[in-house]
Amino acid sequence: MSRLPASLTAYRLLTRAATPLAHTLLSRRLAQGKELGPRISERRGEAKIARPPGPLVWVHGASVGEMLAVLPLIERIRTRGLSVLVTSGTVTSANLARQRLPHGVIHQFVPIDTPGFVDRFLEHWRPSLALFVESDLWPNLIIASSRRSIPLILLNGRLSERSFARWKKFPRTIEALLKRFDLCLVRTPTDGKRFGELGAPQVSITGNLKLDVPQLPVDEGKLAMLTAALAGHPVIAGASTHPGEEKAMIEAHTRLKPAFGNLVTLIIPRHPERGAEIAALAAARGLHTLQRSSGRLPDRNTDIYVCDTLGELGIFYRLAPVVFMGGSLVQHGGQNPIEAIKLGAAVMHGPFIANFAEIYAALDGAKGADLVADTKRLALRAHTWLKDPEERKRVVAAGQKTVTALGGALERTLSALDPYLIQLRLENQRDA
Repeated sequence: MSRLPASLTAYRLLTRAATPLAHTLLSRRLAQGKELGPRISERRGEAKIARPPGPLVWVHGASVGEMLAVLPLIERIRTRGLSVLVTSGTVTSANLARQRLPHGVIHQFVPIDTPGFVDRFLEHWRPSLALFVESDLWPNLIIASSRRSIPLILLNGRLSERSFARWKKFPRTIEALLKRFDLCLVRTPTDGKRFGELGAPQVSITGNLKLDVPQLPVDEGKLAMLTAALAGHPVIAGASTHPGEEKAMIEAHTRLKPAFGNLVTLIIPRHPERGAEIAALAAARGLHTLQRSSGRLPDRNTDIYVCDTLGELGIFYRLAPVVFMGGSLVQHGGQNPIEAIKLGAAVMHGPFIANFAEIYAALDGAKGADLVADTKRLALRAHTWLKDPEERKRVVAAGQKTVTALGGALERTLSALDPYLIQLRLENQRDA
């Protein structure tokens, strides 16, 4: 591999020099609830779990969305008799890992990207193959893995227009990182073109793994309790909402209430710790509001039910026939609508959907989802779908048909990985 450009050399020197500040950083993050105290040593590359014998496939994704996307892939890799290590960087993803990863799969927090912490991590785990999900490209992690001759493959690769424009300003930096990947498996032709222009040597379009995720699991007991509590109530939901969008959902509720007097609006914030803040916004409008985290179920007076818990989307999507997907009325880039559609919800979204542009374009074109540019249109669309179940069913059917037609990324990804996985299985058999 050629010499590093000056930018990456400087990055490595700066992160090495900043290593003593890691304790202060981690302490601050711990106080903010962004780290788990008993596992904070993992962020320094320290492990309390022994490395399993034989080949080890390492899968890294930044947070919940990336982990959900690769869960079916991880399960398929495990069926081939290979050990799997999963890393991520958030508390919510660690909670998801505990709930959803297949038995025997190890989860660790990804180390802070300093040369020392990364080397310690790699020395302990000695991955045989590294799979990076989407766009979480930490320079020290990539450089150190490459220098240890660990094959690097990017999965479900994506580059938004904004990220592409930003990387184009540092062409030698991104090229030096991308050239260390054996394969870049990307979601769309647009992503493929962008990765190619930035210097990725081997790009293949495999589709979006998020389209192949199975239906979200559900706790049947909790679902039954909430179903009984909401019996007789029309229900709509705002899912994965961001600041500003909760106000829109609350305003939509007040517009809909004259027509649907016992309407219950579920607000499911992207960050559950904002639950109390959202409940206060609704209460200030004179709406009867409950927080899911309090343990209380909706009653006959409930207007807004703030679903500030983790791991229960499978319940809420099964209860709400109409769902607004958040991150799209504000300039966030949108959130994944696939899980809601697979569970039978009619989906609407705002105009800011760059992170899922192709999916929403296909859905909107097939009338399997609907664009609402503001609160007034959101309320009007929800009114139509609540009043006309047949129209809502047509939207759901079109959405599900579109999702099915766009699927197949899991099989294409596995096909691309096969040469590497077969090699690892052969090594495992030889060493047995």
